[in-house]
Amino acid sequence: MASRRVVITGTGLVTPLGTGVAKTWRNICEGASGVDRITRYDATDDPVQIAAEVKDFQAEDHFDKKAAKQLKLFVQYALVATRMALAESGFEITDENCGRVGVITGCGMGGLPTITEQHEIFLNKGYKRISPFFIPSAIPNMPSGQISMDIGSKGPNLTMTTACTAGTHAVGEAYRHIKYGMIDVMISGGTEGVICPLGLGGFAAMKALSKRNDSPAEASRPFDKDRDGFVMSEGAGIMILEEYEHARARGAQIIAEVVGYGLSSDAYHIAAPPEDGEGAIRAMQFALEDARLSPEDIDYINAHGTSTPLNDRCETGAIKSVFGEHAYKLAISSTKSMVGHMLGAAGGIEAVFLALSIKDQIAPPTINLYEPSPECDLDYVANQARKLPITYGLSNSFGFGGTNGVLILKRFGE
Repeated sequence: MASRRVVITGTGLVTPLGTGVAKTWRNICEGASGVDRITRYDATDDPVQIAAEVKDFQAEDHFDKKAAKQLKLFVQYALVATRMALAESGFEITDENCGRVGVITGCGMGGLPTITEQHEIFLNKGYKRISPFFIPSAIPNMPSGQISMDIGSKGPNLTMTTACTAGTHAVGEAYRHIKYGMIDVMISGGTEGVICPLGLGGFAAMKALSKRNDSPAEASRPFDKDRDGFVMSEGAGIMILEEYEHARARGAQIIAEVVGYGLSSDAYHIAAPPEDGEGAIRAMQFALEDARLSPEDIDYINAHGTSTPLNDRCETGAIKSVFGEHAYKLAISSTKSMVGHMLGAAGGIEAVFLALSIKDQIAPPTINLYEPSPECDLDYVANQARKLPITYGLSNSFGFGGTNGVLILKRFGE
């Protein structure tokens, strides 16, 4: 079967900068920070006391009392973002089309807070007090399962658990399902909700997190010479991907088009990228090949840009290797400077940000970039959003285990 065009017809966001696409996107374009001191638990004596929490989300606003109690945050975020995306798309799932509608979500760590809670109960009260909802509440594929049940989709139901690349892989695999005729509509993106003592403690033990506890809003500072680690975050970003003729036939609005997807493995280290960025280079090259583009066609990159010393240096080097002299003409930004690092949700949320960047022809800023590291010498759209023509945009995601994913989106109609 010949490949088919894939377009984005709906978006949904739950982030530390707001529940809802309009609120989050306005704050992103204004360069706001969603990072603050942790309120989810008492972190007073912890080495890391800051995170990017979702602040305006109340489960009772979206679910009945029973569901609000049983559904864990990472599932709630995904469901709410999906409902937003479906409403924006105007697509209705029926008995006739439900078998051609699927769900693929990305999630890195699932219900880690539930695991720690139930482990404590087990240790103190024994196995008979473990909740019968424990396993269904904690497994990483529960967002995709709950979305399917919530909306009545009966096509593929999958979850990517590829660490911080999970959201990008989810969107990429959804794109492939539609492109090669396996399905017509996909709900796809990423979700995460693991701001808890064990989650923060684990990353702190790896020395991966910023300890800028006294100035939370300035803690996430990708490409800056004073960066000292990433900031843990949470939320969900979901998109409705649709076969072009299917969307056209129903008169759907089209936000952007998905045209390229590449993935690779570093085969190098459990947590660190190779200095030469070889795996990231191949993933970007594969995405360009899939989109049938040359490097010079790309106008803007939403970088992985975690704010760790190693990632930002290696990603910059990889971009230079792929794009050559054109690398210095690219606008590049890390939206993690504002919303922190959402782990398995990051790629899904950043795919939404990329689609909105292309739709509105604006590159979000990389805030807190005051003095770039000497090796980080590209145009990172420092501190202020920039209007510019974007026909093709690229989004990078790299994860533990050496897993890499890259998406390329196109302005619709160009």
